[in-house]
Amino acid sequence: MPKLNLKSRKTIIALSIGAAALLVAVASIFQPWLLFVNNEVKDTIPTISKEDTAAKPKSEGDGGSTQAPATEGPAAEPAPEPAPEPAGPVLVAQGSLISHEHPTSGQVLVYRLPDGSTQLALQGLQTTTGPDVHVWLSQAPVIEGTAGWYTARDYAHYDLGMIKGNQGDQVYTVPADVNITDWSSVTLWCEAFAVSFGAATLA
Repeated sequence: MPKLNLKSRKTIIALSIGAAALLVAVASIFQPWLLFVNNEVKDTIPTISKEDTAAKPKSEGDGGSTQAPATEGPAAEPAPEPAPEPAGPVLVAQGSLISHEHPTSGQVLVYRLPDGSTQLALQGLQTTTGPDVHVWLSQAPVIEGTAGWYTARDYAHYDLGMIKGNQGDQVYTVPADVNITDWSSVTLWCEAFAVSFGAATLA
């Protein structure tokens, strides 16, 4: 068996080190191990109260009320009573997630809370763990198939932050200066590869 000279040995060592460095660099970008990691979130999603919050009409004769004296001319129309304020969260928009670059499912629910704040919930989310995935409010149309993978990058969006996990229920606060009616969809956008994991049309 022929022996390698010193120069050949150095070349092989250098190539081995270079290949190892390249492998580490590629792995750090693609992070393939994330495909096998699940992170389930269990945030408390707002619930809509089923109680009847309408004001109850006053019964006649309650509290010893007296009848107003009759007046001449047509009777005045009673002023309409203001609608009662909702006692709990109000569902203002919703949609179902469809798959894009990765299989994705779940419900998107947008709630207006009694204090006037807005929350966006991902309910029953199932998707793949990926690097740098964010929750976007978007003005992009939601298109099925590969044609919709990159659509959101060409439209205005508002970033609600990095996704909390790839499974479960999670809630995101929508800032007070963001009008939810300005956004027609929600996209789970991977910043690392500029691609949508999944999206939902809000209605």
